[in-house]
Amino acid sequence: MAANEKKEKFPSAKELRDLSVEELRSKLGEERDALMLARMEFATARLEKTSMLKARRRQIARIETILTEKQQRA
Repeated sequence: MAANEKKEKFPSAKELRDLSVEELRSKLGEERDALMLARMEFATARLEKTSMLKARRRQIARIETILTEKQQRA
């Protein structure tokens, strides 16, 4: 891995549970946008780390699950 290559760290489920519903919704939108951009980079063969597609999908699912949990409690 190159020295200038940025390793992306996603927040854990515990950190996400500490956020409010509004913050989770905005984070979900950001992740969906990032996934769309990653898919476009993959389609044009510019995405170097294809594992990021899977990681982003899992992060979106994690956020949606926590949102559902919070909505059921309310």
